[in-house]
Amino acid sequence: RRLVLVVTCGAILAGCVRYQARGTPTAVPEFRPGWLVGYLPPDKLPNSLALLPPPPAAGSVACALDEEYSRKSVALRDTPAWTLATSDADLMFPHAAGTFSCALNLPITEKDTPHLYLLLRRTLTDAGLSTYAAKNHYMRSRPFMLNKEPICTPDEKTVLEHDGSYPSGHNAVGMAWALILTEIAPEQTEAILARGRAFGLSRIVCNVHWHSDTLQGRSMGADTVARLHADSTFRADLEAAKAELEAVRAKGLTATRDCSAEAAAVALQGSLVQ
Repeated sequence: RRLVLVVTCGAILAGCVRYQARGTPTAVPEFRPGWLVGYLPPDKLPNSLALLPPPPAAGSVACALDEEYSRKSVALRDTPAWTLATSDADLMFPHAAGTFSCALNLPITEKDTPHLYLLLRRTLTDAGLSTYAAKNHYMRSRPFMLNKEPICTPDEKTVLEHDGSYPSGHNAVGMAWALILTEIAPEQTEAILARGRAFGLSRIVCNVHWHSDTLQGRSMGADTVARLHADSTFRADLEAAKAELEAVRAKGLTATRDCSAEAAAVALQGSLVQ
């Protein structure tokens, strides 16, 4: 469920997977249980260490802002925002496929939208791996390691302690997914982008990321999507997903999650920026 990937697995990602123009998508291999090979080989991923500045220095204005966001997040524990953050932490499919269901007011499932489902799974890998050059270099400590407050996924605590905080992989994934979906459903752009940002803010609510981690994670998500557009297989899958979504709309299918509860949780997140 967590976004903790080992970059040494990256050599496996170099394999090319052929696009099947009609019918079900061509099967894509896993490089570890539950994680599909991405579209980009390791040498084509954006280099986060080269692209991003270092994390905020102790005593800086940016560091003070990080600490302020962290302090505010404690008040959201055991609220609907905490419940949403716990859900957003789970990147395993099929659960993660429903992240943008409310923003689209459509289901995203392997049955109803197989090409989009595959597209999200593969770009999860690309966006997540794009953060690891910087993560492994800086090995920034996560908020819970300093403030000693709980996190929303306590079973992941030990693993997260050994996985760098900067930049946020979840934010890279959330922004990458949001930007891809705005191309597929441009009429829903505002709702999609808002959900992508909320997905990232959930990591602050969870007490596992700093504010600057989220900002630079979003940057890596955008950089990854820019690079993906040079990949012909990605572009073909994107077009297939567009046609697929139109077909689902024609069937009158609607969101698979409790959208009222999600909206209330996102509204509570707003206290972080007030």
